[in-house]
Amino acid sequence: MRIVVYPHDLGLGGSQLNAIELGAAVQALGHEVMLFGQPGPLVRRARELGLEFIQAPVPGKRPSPAVVRSLGRLVRERGVDIIHGYEWPPALECLAASKIAGGSAVATVMSMAVAPFIPYSMPLMVGTEQIRRHEEKAGRGMVRLMEPPVDTAANVPDTGAATDEFRERWGLADAAMHVVCVSRLAHELKLEGILAAMDAVADLSRAGDVRLVVVGSGPAEATVRARAERINAGAGRTVVVLTGEIEDPRPAYGIADVVLGMGGSALRGMAFAKPLVVQGEEGFWELLTPESLPTFLWQGWYGAGPGSSGQGSGALTAILARLLDDQGLRIALGSYGRRLVVERFSLEHSAQRQLDLYTEVTGSPQRPPALAPAEATALARYAAYIARRRWLRLRGRAALDDFNSRPVASSPRPAWNPAEVRP
Repeated sequence: MRIVVYPHDLGLGGSQLNAIELGAAVQALGHEVMLFGQPGPLVRRARELGLEFIQAPVPGKRPSPAVVRSLGRLVRERGVDIIHGYEWPPALECLAASKIAGGSAVATVMSMAVAPFIPYSMPLMVGTEQIRRHEEKAGRGMVRLMEPPVDTAANVPDTGAATDEFRERWGLADAAMHVVCVSRLAHELKLEGILAAMDAVADLSRAGDVRLVVVGSGPAEATVRARAERINAGAGRTVVVLTGEIEDPRPAYGIADVVLGMGGSALRGMAFAKPLVVQGEEGFWELLTPESLPTFLWQGWYGAGPGSSGQGSGALTAILARLLDDQGLRIALGSYGRRLVVERFSLEHSAQRQLDLYTEVTGSPQRPPALAPAEATALARYAAYIARRRWLRLRGRAALDDFNSRPVASSPRPAWNPAEVRP
């Protein structure tokens, strides 16, 4: 098969890194995979993995007619079988390109909720079992689970000299304990937890030598930096270290005593055999243990509201205090996380699952009359979405990240049986 993989952008981030690594893994299974998109830091990673990069036009408003035309030319010229868009703008552009040039359009959404204007007839992969069942119940015809994959060969506990260089670069070459968070500094989904983590580590630093290392950049960076400067000034030493965006964050995971994270970042921390505290919203913090695992296999590496230790920075303080005081517990939970990633979330397993979907889609293409009602409904929903966005923007209330601002995991859900979720 010839496959085009089209992430929503090629800046550093979990969804786009998943797209690239999965594309390379599918190519290793004997298929031709091309990466389509605007240039960004991850182009270098794609080329290292052997993917051909094809530059897209500057999109402007999304979905972009210029992008659709460019994708259509690519499909015709290269005989593309699958056009795979990640997140909703590429998904819609891939679908439109398939209408004018052929090929089968597929979508992956790693956000915490799916845009309702992605047609229910479009084959879809989502990141959690809870979202999969939600979308299936809503009427989607083909929705499959794709938990965030991890390259378990590239992400390993021993990072060697790179870790030593990282320690020297950021003044971490001492006996302090390090709590590490690798995250985009976004207002939606991320900021609340990052600020709570800073407060929790500040509390712990009054009684011991502990630091928080935050790796990443984004629109909330000024807010994060201001809080870090205030904490460091109050402590009279560096308690919070902000590194900004780092193309290869593996050394940061390597120096961690504890990792904080959600989604793909959480899983990559586990690959380094580090104990994981899962970050969410509304004060959610939960330590990964065999007992808490079924919750994460259901709702993903995220949560909302109180965890088993309480809510907010106080809950995180209690979890970190326990971990930092018990080396044996850190080692045991780190080893457990590494085993789990290798057995369930490896890139090889995920690539085969993705290839199975491609085979299913190309083997049973839908006829145009069967697609029309779902696509008409999606168009109406998209028009309503645009109208609502414009109205909220006029009132200064538009969310910065629509579908991460309304996670499925934070909405009421029917009772579920943890035994249904396979550990």
